[in-house]
Amino acid sequence: MGMFKRSNKTDSAGQAGEGADLSVLLLQGEDMIEQVGRAHMSWGLGSADRWDLDQTTGIITWTFPDKTATASAQILGSFAPRAGSWLWAWANPSLLPDMSRDSRSFCDWAEANGHPGLAQPKIDADEQTASTLAALAFRITGATGYYRGPGGNSSYVVITFGPVTLTSADGSVSTFNINVD
Repeated sequence: MGMFKRSNKTDSAGQAGEGADLSVLLLQGEDMIEQVGRAHMSWGLGSADRWDLDQTTGIITWTFPDKTATASAQILGSFAPRAGSWLWAWANPSLLPDMSRDSRSFCDWAEANGHPGLAQPKIDADEQTASTLAALAFRITGATGYYRGPGGNSSYVVITFGPVTLTSADGSVSTFNINVD
């Protein structure tokens, strides 16, 4: 796909900065998502009865029979398989601007590093392309939590989040935090 072509800048795959090799960043992003996913499963990510995202507070909440889990969140983008498209959160008029700071940050990085095709508001995408865009953005933004929130018609929204506060039914509170290197 043309948007993944590199500019003629020198590769520096060890850094996410100028000229970084997209294939290395993609592999790092995919690995980070897998690692944080496994870690977050320890408190129940992926098994909640329901989830909610409050745009006004920027808090995502997962509800379980015996506890709730909350975290500050950002929306990276959304994938609509029927339309065959990925929409960056910053370009989605139904989202409050504060919910898309990381989305905008990634697109600014893409523009600054010679990858303007990655920064287009809406991108023709299949499932693999959407996953690639999400993994790259996850890596560049340094997120520590990743959630793929289901939407209607098999569409989904990609949400990143920070430290998780767990509140048990008895009122006890603990925090789950991951340091990603």
